[in-house]
Amino acid sequence: MADSQDPRVAVYLDFDNIVMSWYDRVHGRQAYSRDRQRIAEDPTEPEIAERLAKATVDVGAIIDFAASFGALMLTRAYADWSSPVNAIYRTQLVARAVDLVQLFPAAAYAKNGADIRLAVDTVEDLYLMPDLTHVVIVAGDSDYVPLAQRCRRLGRYVIALGVAGSTAKSLAAACDEFESYENLPGVELLERPQRSRSRRGSGSPAATGDTDKGAGRTRSRRSDASADAQAAAQAAQEAADAAAEAAEEEESDDADEDPREAATRLLQRALQLGGRGDSEWLHSSAVKSHMRRMDSSFSEKALGFRSFSDFLKANAEIAVLEETGHERLVRARD
Repeated sequence: MADSQDPRVAVYLDFDNIVMSWYDRVHGRQAYSRDRQRIAEDPTEPEIAERLAKATVDVGAIIDFAASFGALMLTRAYADWSSPVNAIYRTQLVARAVDLVQLFPAAAYAKNGADIRLAVDTVEDLYLMPDLTHVVIVAGDSDYVPLAQRCRRLGRYVIALGVAGSTAKSLAAACDEFESYENLPGVELLERPQRSRSRRGSGSPAATGDTDKGAGRTRSRRSDASADAQAAAQAAQEAADAAAEAAEEEESDDADEDPREAATRLLQRALQLGGRGDSEWLHSSAVKSHMRRMDSSFSEKALGFRSFSDFLKANAEIAVLEETGHERLVRARD
């Protein structure tokens, strides 16, 4: 039985928010808004598929970060999971025991459906489970400021996780702690994309001469609009099928992964997350507990080691172990 004094964590992900924010971070400000129509029509289009792949969110990094605060009691992600853009994440979310809350495509008047549903569920959970100690809100909207304030008034430690540049300062200020997604272990840091220069107003003869041709192309596009609309539904279905196949392949690849390599990466992430305090030295038992929270299937004995200390010694390239009497301390190797 878990100790009632152990930290108990609830995680709530506004999934559309984090996906769109990271897309903008990778491809430039308002990039998702500009590409939204093309993504909805055919996310398998080579150019769009490549842009989506570059902006893939590392769900594991988010869950592992939340687990560093204590035992995860519940994790919920809110999105329209029938959308191909979100569907590609379903397998890895379910594998991490994330409860997928379906939000059906909302009309314009219900654009804040995720915000409201997430806030209502959070407050209800806090009253139903008074032993929850930490709340992790994965989002960046200022709409969540009242929720963060309410959670803190109810005595919970509130952490916000968002994308730098897309998170409201007011939300970060309303929480006990804020962490940028791109600073999580395992997330690749990307340089800010350079803005392309506008060609508008160039005044070149070629630009002027192309005006009539552009008008002709516009009329042609309008005449093909009905055909494009009919193809959109078929394209979306094909994209969903492709996403399902990709998820199955990803699950198969995970099954073939070397357990020792996976355990080494788990250790490295635990040391990085655990070293956020004043002291870089951690008790080995705390590191092991953290690894078990991130991956409950971890077992050094299943990997062929007699003890966790032996496992640490075998990973001396990333961990430094110091044994003094009955105390065993470990830190990340510089």
